[in-house]
Amino acid sequence: MKLGLNGLGRIGKLSLWHHVSRKHFSGLVVNLGRQVGNGLEDIASSIERDSSYGRLGNYLFGHKGGRVIENLDEAAGTMTVAGMPVTILRESRNPKDIKWKENDVRLVVDTTGVFNDPTADADAPRGAMRGHLQAGAEKAILSAPFKIKEKGLSMPEDAVTTVMGINDTDFNPAKHTLISAASCTTTCLSYMIKPLIDHFGADKILSASMVTVHAATGSQQVLDRLPNAGAKDLRKNRSILNNIILTTTGAARALRLVIPEMANIGFMAESVRIPTSTGSLIILVLNLQDNLENPIKRNLINSIFRDYATSSPYLEYTEDQNVSCDIIGTPAAAAIIEGTETHTRTAAINVNLEKLNCNGGPATVQVPVTQTVIYGWYDNELGSYTNMLGDRTVSIAEQMV
Repeated sequence: MKLGLNGLGRIGKLSLWHHVSRKHFSGLVVNLGRQVGNGLEDIASSIERDSSYGRLGNYLFGHKGGRVIENLDEAAGTMTVAGMPVTILRESRNPKDIKWKENDVRLVVDTTGVFNDPTADADAPRGAMRGHLQAGAEKAILSAPFKIKEKGLSMPEDAVTTVMGINDTDFNPAKHTLISAASCTTTCLSYMIKPLIDHFGADKILSASMVTVHAATGSQQVLDRLPNAGAKDLRKNRSILNNIILTTTGAARALRLVIPEMANIGFMAESVRIPTSTGSLIILVLNLQDNLENPIKRNLINSIFRDYATSSPYLEYTEDQNVSCDIIGTPAAAAIIEGTETHTRTAAINVNLEKLNCNGGPATVQVPVTQTVIYGWYDNELGSYTNMLGDRTVSIAEQMV
């Protein structure tokens, strides 16, 4: 089976790296939808070098790795990358016009971040995710969360959001044609939340909040620029090289699709962008209903993650003292729990029942609550998200008849 990649941005290029290394597919067909530089040689140069991860040859073969792209054919738009045939399409940006069928592509991963509405019709003027299906693909994977633009519309029955190792069994190959692989932050967060829900039960989690301290993304500005007409968030136009920038994240909304129990837990999610190229951190705070006689301690929290990590290939537990560079490139680790920074604090909270109590009972009740803080690292580009996306892609391909 050949794999189609729509887009060659951060996740698109690194997905190419992943699949060239893995060699599960017989070839890759990459759609750019436009001319790039002076031709195929410039595209090959862009594929071969990366400012965050170095050269493709070194990624594949270590320090002795040389150039691995050869057999460039400008007219045919083809090359071989570490022995794998790669075809580059440069004609159509609209998914419905991409020549997937002509290139025998049945499975597509859309990494553009543009076509994320699963309800949009294939013939939508600016294109839609469903266009890939009209162009000949049987299934399309989105490397981002679904976003339904029109209020009141529900998720289509043929669309599903999954995270590998958390709810990938929700995918039904006979039913689902559009699959969202969520986001890098949701992927990490799901592996920080799921072990705790499995151990304590969702009912014991009173509330939760998280902040992702996130590396820069391609949507941010290198230098300050004027905002577009009608822009509401002026911070998005400030230089990421010089600033810590407050922004938003859809991780809370996407997490409910992956872990349905979260729908009954009060949860807030925030994001702070920082001037690094990759490597991010989630700070998760949970309030757990507890008892004062045997309160939850950090050793219990750490043991939950340590035990979960022994059975899951996607969670790591460490007691090293890391900085963000240390986790860049860590293979297929959705989250790396830094156990040395886990903290807990237990206290009895007085809850006033005066306005709720109609039977003459006590005016207040004491509720023991433990607040715990957990730190989880993730390489938001290659190490965590792209490798997880690669595993998800292969698992879907294996279920296609």
